[in-house]
Amino acid sequence: MVVGQVEMTLREKGRTRMAGNTIAFLRNHAPFNKMQPDALQRFAEKAQIAFYPAGSEIIGPDAGNVRYFYLIESGKVQARQAGEVTVTEYSILSLGAGEGFPIGAVTAGRPSTNVYLAVEDSFCYQLPAEDFLALVASSPEFNLFCTQYIASLLDQSRRQLQLQFAQRASEQQTLNSPLAGIGSRSPITVTPDTPLRAALETMSQAGVGSLVVAGEDRKAVGVFTRTDLLDRVVLAELPLSTPVGEAMTPSPFMLEEHATAYDAMFAMATHGIRHVLVTDAEGRLTGVVSERDLFSLQRVGLRQIRQAIDGAHNVEALQQAAADVRQLAFNMLAQGVGSEQLTQFISALNDALTRRVIQLNLEKHAFDGIDWAWLAFGSEGRDEQTFSTDQDNGIVFQPPEGASVDALKQRFLAYALDVNKDLDRCGFPLCKGNIMASNPQWCLTLDEWKEQFGNWIRQPHPDALLNATIFFDFRPLFGKAELAEAMRRHLLALTASNPMFLRAMAKNALDVEPPLGKIRDFLTDLEPDHPGKIDLKKYGSRIFVDVARIYAMASGVHNTNSIQRLRLAAQRLNIRADEINAVLEGLNFIQLLRLQHQYLEGEPGKQGDNLIDPETLNELDRRILKESFRQARKIQTRLKLDYQVN
Repeated sequence: MVVGQVEMTLREKGRTRMAGNTIAFLRNHAPFNKMQPDALQRFAEKAQIAFYPAGSEIIGPDAGNVRYFYLIESGKVQARQAGEVTVTEYSILSLGAGEGFPIGAVTAGRPSTNVYLAVEDSFCYQLPAEDFLALVASSPEFNLFCTQYIASLLDQSRRQLQLQFAQRASEQQTLNSPLAGIGSRSPITVTPDTPLRAALETMSQAGVGSLVVAGEDRKAVGVFTRTDLLDRVVLAELPLSTPVGEAMTPSPFMLEEHATAYDAMFAMATHGIRHVLVTDAEGRLTGVVSERDLFSLQRVGLRQIRQAIDGAHNVEALQQAAADVRQLAFNMLAQGVGSEQLTQFISALNDALTRRVIQLNLEKHAFDGIDWAWLAFGSEGRDEQTFSTDQDNGIVFQPPEGASVDALKQRFLAYALDVNKDLDRCGFPLCKGNIMASNPQWCLTLDEWKEQFGNWIRQPHPDALLNATIFFDFRPLFGKAELAEAMRRHLLALTASNPMFLRAMAKNALDVEPPLGKIRDFLTDLEPDHPGKIDLKKYGSRIFVDVARIYAMASGVHNTNSIQRLRLAAQRLNIRADEINAVLEGLNFIQLLRLQHQYLEGEPGKQGDNLIDPETLNELDRRILKESFRQARKIQTRLKLDYQVN
């Protein structure tokens, strides 16, 4: 072999080795990890790697039409707007390994509107523009990625989430589940010396068929059931002054919390019992598991839950239905259902549960002949409830001619207090800000609501703007819906004739910015009490929700759901479909991340939070979260321009 042939062979081996390294890198990043081997091979053969020292400009508007698609192999690159701000380009943001740029400019064959600077020593793959376009044309995965960037990433994230939850969902629907997470965690108890009359009154008030008899140390010594009542009290003609300890069934069957649902089912079948007491390691009572709990563990279905809600005769039955709603929603999350559908689904079932609470309390409060409606505000008013939500509600009513408004209001307030308390028992905590129908401020006649709206809009001081973000997202859950529609028509007419109010709302909405860092990916020091974390509601979904509300009022959209508002307002305001779709995908991902975090991190019976540590996210979810915040910044930029907010 001659020297020239040897040199050529070595160069070919070097190129093959480099191509192999490139392909190995690509397979770790979306969308390349989903692309066919021949497409990866073409990228590896055509792309060249280039080094950019910290502080150097990679590309900018002055370089003319973009000649390369850049993919960061290592280091950090900062994208910064150049010249006039537009609503279609990114503001300052940081890009890292696996991220490409500038997709829009290289696709359109135009100069970049951003300046891209290496803020660290960086290596980038450079794929010539003609080879980039050929790859877009030949690879469906790459084409989808470049044309629907965030949607493509989000689809991959959903699949990851589905795989992550699949095992957990399976375990939760099998008899391997530990008893610590099954059944009632607050069983009704009485002491052994409690008179039978008092024990029976406790059972009646709680709507339960059995009691646990336990000492002051919370250690169970017996159970008292309806069977005991018949056999040991009625038939035995035992006086109701007798201590319940003399009529109970002693030595109840108990299992520790780490035992499984199968252990409880086996015990029920073996001993012919319907309940198993659950204890901690020291024998103290922590819960009760019933036959029904084990049945519902196997199969939680929509029809069964709706039947349970609609047929519930007391709050205790609704408490179980509320737990079933949460379990079914989790199953749907594990099956890959999107956040838009899931939040609407949760809201729909919570609506049904709330209506049943309203109906049950009407048995004690009569409002015949009076037009009134129960209103939902906030996230429930928008059909956007997550796993963690408190109460935001009110009442609108129309007093009959000649009736005393004050007297009628007092009746509604007493009724609302009962409803609010029952909703709290069902897992919807009382609102800390007292935005509830039992507060006289939010139990108003139709004319009073109209006057309230008018005061906020004519004098948009900070409190008025804050109230607008809550009370302008309303819908009726029960009663005369026409009253709520009259409120909405009045509201939209007021905002249409007061453009300065919408400008004040826009200025208020821009006070909170997405937590994107200029050097770091994310700002995680915005919440002093929670260093290293990001509040996904405050700095994420709220941004989209605020913009959607303003555009809905500006364009006369009656819908309250944020995604529906943005879709409809975009059509009326001539916002491009691809632009608004990317914004909606950003909102959907943040909502999905909130749902995932609240379920996995929340404790049963307690409100979860919206605080996530981005360092705990996998690379794909970090990348989508950054893109989602980027979309929040873009829609804010449009709002800023539309309302000329400095």
